[in-house]
Amino acid sequence: MCTVIVRVPAHTDEPVRMLAIRDEDPRRAWDPLGPWWPDSHPGVVGVRDARAGGAWLAADSARSRVSVILNRHEVEGATGSRGAVVLDAVAGRPPVAVPPTHGFNLVDIDASGARVTSWDGDAVRSVRLDPGVHMIAHDEVDDAQTPRIAEWLTAFDAAPSDAADGPWYAEWLAVLERSAALPPTDDRAIVRDNRPHGIPTLSLLMCAATIDGSGVDIVYGELDAPGAWNRPTLHHASD
Repeated sequence: MCTVIVRVPAHTDEPVRMLAIRDEDPRRAWDPLGPWWPDSHPGVVGVRDARAGGAWLAADSARSRVSVILNRHEVEGATGSRGAVVLDAVAGRPPVAVPPTHGFNLVDIDASGARVTSWDGDAVRSVRLDPGVHMIAHDEVDDAQTPRIAEWLTAFDAAPSDAADGPWYAEWLAVLERSAALPPTDDRAIVRDNRPHGIPTLSLLMCAATIDGSGVDIVYGELDAPGAWNRPTLHHASD
């Protein structure tokens, strides 16, 4: 039930921008943005799932690459961790033809643009994102049947790509702040409380990233309380 917003530039000499909001059960421990895999994935930083050891999001600045995963529906018989899919992806290894995991939308970003690979239990599908602003949640890219996308995609698209004062993502945080006027249980909300839908997840944290030929600049911040908006201070892994 996470949400990712991506701005793909018209020209490859401009950066790709991404904002990712994570929804998860707050009782499931995680580690904040950091270099948690020095032996298997040196140089990679990410948000680690402390239980399974995989990543919700991972970034490799040397490869100018970011990968982040969003849950889709459950798949009968799934045994694998979706977090392993993220670590494979940031290393340049795409999902196998029949992943042993529950369904997902995998967002892969590099200096040339962005791609979304989806697994719904029937087939793996992949789409390259056209230039422009896109939103991804638990269904299709820019899916008008997903209420939060129908409500807020136009606002993210209209936001300037760089803030007049402050970091570039300040404009997108302003859209998030406006969206938080909705209750977190509203289907249109981005900062969410999914428990009324039978899913024990709430919005917990976010990452913003700029990806270009020079590498990845990524920052991280947590909400003060699960499912409740405050404008977090985003910081680098070393801060």
